[in-house]
Amino acid sequence: MVSGCKYSCWIFKGILLVVVLLTISQSQKLYAQSRSLGDVDMDETSLYAMTKQMSQFFSRFNNEEDQFGKKYNPKNPEYRNNEKRKIILPLLFDASNPRTAGTLRDYFIEDLTSSDSNFLTFTGGRWYAEVSSTFVFKGKEVQILLILAVERENLGSKWVLTNIYYPGFSKLFPTGEVAEREKHFLHPMSHELDFMNIYKAFKQPEVIEYYASSKYRPDYLSLFFYEVKQGNMKFKSVDTLKFHIFQIDDWYFEVSWFNRPGNNSGWLISNLMYVNEKEKENLLMFYQP
Repeated sequence: MVSGCKYSCWIFKGILLVVVLLTISQSQKLYAQSRSLGDVDMDETSLYAMTKQMSQFFSRFNNEEDQFGKKYNPKNPEYRNNEKRKIILPLLFDASNPRTAGTLRDYFIEDLTSSDSNFLTFTGGRWYAEVSSTFVFKGKEVQILLILAVERENLGSKWVLTNIYYPGFSKLFPTGEVAEREKHFLHPMSHELDFMNIYKAFKQPEVIEYYASSKYRPDYLSLFFYEVKQGNMKFKSVDTLKFHIFQIDDWYFEVSWFNRPGNNSGWLISNLMYVNEKEKENLLMFYQP
């Protein structure tokens, strides 16, 4: 009887050991399929799908890497393969936005993959970072958009400031009606009066720019630098970031960061517009005047 009990106990212990080993094995498999990113748990397919860096966005847009982030050899037939791009490109759009998940997106991809020249290049110009930042201007917090572009230097490259947008500066240079501007001018014979009438230009400081050349454009970046140098404008923080890309002929799109669970996350196309090259030049004046 005692012998039978010992035998049953050994069987029970053996079964328990097998259950424990299976549990550990299953836990290891689950861990291998799961990672923690901040407070969000996601499986490896989500990590592989997430476009985690802008350089990776460029590589995926051009189809220069596989789904695991491994770079293709340029001699590999998969490298910049347009048929493969037709499959990859839809994954680079914000799927929750009707503007970037419908017919316009499909038309863009079809146009993009019908040519062997529609690829993004990091140092190719015509793409800009928009950095929404908080500054303290004369004791008050203000929001300023910093516009930056990649500029070549020697054998490398660097990001440089090309423009800024701050409503406080824009208000200094309102766009007046033609009739209003025509009231403010210096007579063409003013030189014969030794420009004694130039006082008119300074009588109303709020419209002094009306006396400038028709080609004059306010230089907000210089105003910004001046206020920084005077100690009136002090940096506090970077709030949000997005990118504006004009490199593809007749198209413009924005790339924004989406931090959310699932495969449609990371750096994704958040806005898409069909813009001919003439219209595009007008848009570019804001980014690099």
